[in-house]
Amino acid sequence: MLMLVGVALGQAMPASTPEKQKVLWQQLESSVEETARGLDGVMAVAIEDLTTGQIFLLHGDEAMPQASSIKIAVLAELYHQAQQGKLKLRDLYTVQESDLVPDSDTMGGLTPGVTRVTLRDLATMMMSVSDNSATNVLIDKVGMENVNALMDSLGLSHTRLRRKMMDLKAASEGRENISTPREMTALLEGIYRGKVLNQELTGDFLKMLSTHKHGFMTRDLPDGLRVASKDGELEGVRNDSGIVYAQDRPFILCVMTTYLRRERDGEEAISKIALRAYQVFDRIGRASEYGRVVSPGNSSK
Repeated sequence: MLMLVGVALGQAMPASTPEKQKVLWQQLESSVEETARGLDGVMAVAIEDLTTGQIFLLHGDEAMPQASSIKIAVLAELYHQAQQGKLKLRDLYTVQESDLVPDSDTMGGLTPGVTRVTLRDLATMMMSVSDNSATNVLIDKVGMENVNALMDSLGLSHTRLRRKMMDLKAASEGRENISTPREMTALLEGIYRGKVLNQELTGDFLKMLSTHKHGFMTRDLPDGLRVASKDGELEGVRNDSGIVYAQDRPFILCVMTTYLRRERDGEEAISKIALRAYQVFDRIGRASEYGRVVSPGNSSK
């Protein structure tokens, strides 16, 4: 039975948090708020410390268009159905000409009617290069209503898959794929803690989500740092949500922007917040409770 993960996430500082770390958190919050004020658009943010459960929210319950970030929910239902035995990730699918939609460079290069791929292959295309045709095939396979039913079972009533990728007619009618920073954080936390999938599938899910990609969150982060994330972009919209595996201090970051005058400004804002958050969590993770860092080979007194 699925465990509810959409619990209320408060912003209160845990009593056990050292005063010095509170100062770092306050500085991070101020930096996020300053970035949001300077953006010609609307920004919503969630940052959660996966060690303590402490969370910072900025417009955390505001429903925002997800663009390709909604593919995290699609992937969750695919793995959920694999766990239930309704399908196997190794099930084969034959690519069809009718599957192809724009922004599908990988699947569009396959031979329709001949090429056979596994459902996991389709998921890899969906997450690594955000292939829209692969995503639509998976939505048909798992069922849009089942994606939303999974979100409901997790208490995530504002996370909704309401159209396929590149369905401009549905988008023009207001059927947008949406979530909130709080709910996307709750979904990622539930998966990370093994509350949604079993251990094996949780590991494979996070491996899939960690597939190397050129997202906004990872743009300025150190090479080699593991980040399990999915970005998204539409006209006037830029998003990125994921888990950043900072040393001994992993955290979840969800940044959603909309009403952007310039999409590049949204991308840069996401990258700036991701770097600032990483710098704080990396520092806490590598330091003692007093803030002392001892790096390998450091002989200073």
